Amino acid sequence: MRYVDEYRDAGKARALAARIAELCDPGRTYTFMEVCGGHTHTIYKHGIEDYLPDNVRLVHGPGCPVCVIPMGRVDDALHIAGQPDVIMTSFGDMMRVPGGSASFLDAKAAGADIRMVYSPLDALKIARRNPGRRVVFMAIGFETTTPSTAMTVLRAADEGLDNFSVFCNHVTIIPAIKAILDSPDLRLDGFIGPGHVSTVIGCRPYEFIAAEYGRPLVVAGFEPLDILQSIHLLLTQLAENRVAVENQYGRVVPWDGNGKALRVLSQVMEVRPHFEWRGLGFISHSALRLREAYAAYDAERLFDLPGVQVADPKSCQCGEVLKGVLKPWQCKVFGTACTPETPIGTCMVSSEGACAAYYNFGRFDRAGVREAIRP
Repeated sequence: MRYVDEYRDAGKARALAARIAELCDPGRTYTFMEVCGGHTHTIYKHGIEDYLPDNVRLVHGPGCPVCVIPMGRVDDALHIAGQPDVIMTSFGDMMRVPGGSASFLDAKAAGADIRMVYSPLDALKIARRNPGRRVVFMAIGFETTTPSTAMTVLRAADEGLDNFSVFCNHVTIIPAIKAILDSPDLRLDGFIGPGHVSTVIGCRPYEFIAAEYGRPLVVAGFEPLDILQSIHLLLTQLAENRVAVENQYGRVVPWDGNGKALRVLSQVMEVRPHFEWRGLGFISHSALRLREAYAAYDAERLFDLPGVQVADPKSCQCGEVLKGVLKPWQCKVFGTACTPETPIGTCMVSSEGACAAYYNFGRFDRAGVREAIRP
């Protein structure tokens, strides 16, 4: 199967591991952040860390869109869902995300009409079939999913559907990376750049990371060899005393991004002055909202929202995990009070969450495996 089997070849993985080991200076430690939660799951599902020297350390970033949604925004969505004649629609990975007092699943069990959809167009279909109801789509995600939301708003406007709206929680990746770089909590040697986001925005927006912060970034695919090759490219740059943005995922990611997607995104949405991120606090110009021209489809304008900032549970250290300061297993409630069945934090809920990756793939001893696979 092209672009799958060849990127999971064990022999090629061992060869890359040997080349990575040759590039490493045994006298230093290398710390790379995989920005995207999809990369985190690949790393732990396939045991990528076991192919790396002990002085190459991978830490997680804030690239899981569900994980960075603050509890106050979930409560605002629950408030909308509780209004008369409202049908709230949401992607499946939002259903169990805890708010201040409940989740979508809790509210659904209590009688709210909350439905899981696979795309915003599914929500639009529900609006067509229920002209007497107000249908709201809980829009989340980085630039990867934003164009589909924008296109759906345009479709609703073309059809004149006045019972459809969007509760927009789309965030942008560049300000989050900049916040990480400006944080004193963590010193990084480079980034494994997000592949899905980059299919839309391209590679050029990351150039400031090399130019202003002196850190290399390699946009990476999601198969095991993609990750290993990206680490090899990062180490090659450091060995050659240079920093640059490179595109390992060239089979999918164009350097300048998807022009059509960026144009429709810009047509429908604009940057917010500020937005709260779970674990990172308020970040300026880091999220999107609908433009005034599409106010009729903006749930924030149509509903009177509480807008209350809700503090994360004190027992949950999801924020530190999102910033790469802690590994999930270092959280006090990981695997005990907080599990995928009983999540306290968003990192344990999402299919891209770091805690879920550790819980699902990391709870066994790899000591013997590590020695067996190394060349």
